[in-house]
Formats: sequence, structure tokens, C-alpha cells
Amino acid sequence: CEQARSDMNAAGGGLSGAVSVGLAPGTAAAGLAVPLLRAVRTRHPGVVLYLNETYGTTLSELVMNGRMDLAVLYGGRNAVHGLAFRPLLSERLCLVGPAALEPPPETVPLALIADMDLVLPRPYNVVRKMVDDACAGIGIVPRVVAEIESAGTLASVIAEGLGATILPESMAREVVASSPAWLSRLVEPAIEAPLALCRSDHLPLSEPAQAVHDILIQLV
Repeated sequence: CEQARSDMNAAGGGLSGAVSVGLAPGTAAAGLAVPLLRAVRTRHPGVVLYLNETYGTTLSELVMNGRMDLAVLYGGRNAVHGLAFRPLLSERLCLVGPAALEPPPETVPLALIADMDLVLPRPYNVVRKMVDDACAGIGIVPRVVAEIESAGTLASVIAEGLGATILPESMAREVVASSPAWLSRLVEPAIEAPLALCRSDHLPLSEPAQAVHDILIQLV
């Protein structure tokens, strides 16, 4: 009701109202936060943007329940009742290791991780599921010594030489830039994580939310 009143009051003038956008952490989506805020402030100064960076499963539930307008997260390959996905891009997964380990070539076969101590997210995480499925496909089981969701803690663990990890390329480059570490793209098989724009398939977007949706597409 509040959004409807805002839309009516804004008719004939500039857009105004609140728009909530989820950006999955540890993905290329995180890099959209500042450009999105800048673009919305420039084009639609009456729109108040709420940015939420939490993990994909929670974001999709918020969108499904109508508590969030849009979310950029990994997924979209499988249909989910209540949600509509628009594919945006795919990110390669990379092996990231501490400087204490000798850096491998630019690309390494997935089988190389069989003898490595790995720090990965929990099994419900999309990236973890992709890693587990790819490992099962070549008959190996990743040796997981710890499960960590926090990007900051993960970078510290890598810097201390307590294990290696597998990350989307955007996050892998951030870790390497901020700590003594290396990255190598995984091949045989290559693993790609699809990034998608998620919205409700039954709840219409408000006028401000549609404007933010269009800006997101342009930025990607």
C-alpha cells in the first residue's frame, strides 16, 4: 500500500520509493554495489536503495516471499516455483592456495585437489554443490578440513597457509590481491557458476523497482 501511494504521488514527477536488492557475497554481484548506487542516485534521486549482501538461498527466499524486489545470485539453471531468473553471466571457478604451496600452472585439472586440505562453504552453498558434483563426476572426494562462509576469514585462513579453497574468479582475484596467495583456473572439467537476476514470478515490480532492474541489466 505504501509503495502504491508512493507511485501515485510520483506520477508526473521523478520516481520515488524504496527498492531492495540482494547481492550474493563472494560473487561478481558484489562488484555491482557501488556502480548501482551511483547510477540510481544520479538518475532517480528520489529512490532509496536498500542493498543486502547475504547468501543466495536466503536472498531467493526473501524475493519469493515478496520481502525483497530483486537479487543477483548464483543459480537459475533449474526452475524454482515462485521465482523467475534472467541469466547474466558465468564465472569460472578457481583453485586458490597460500604462498607456502608452490603455485601450479595457470590451469590445473580438478583431480589435483584430491590430496589438498580444502576450506569450502557449507554443502548447501551453490558453489560447494558445484564442486561436490564435479568431484563426484571424476570419482574423487574433496578433503574438506573446515567450512567457512566469511570472505574475510577465508582470506585470513589462506594467508596463514591453513589450506586451499575453490572460489568464483571475481572473489579469487580479491583474495589474491589482499593476501599472499595464488589462483589457478580449474579444468578437466572446467566448472562455471551462472550468475542470474532473480525476481518473483507472480509479484509485479513497482515502478522504482523496474527502473533499478533496468539499471542492473545495463551495468552487467
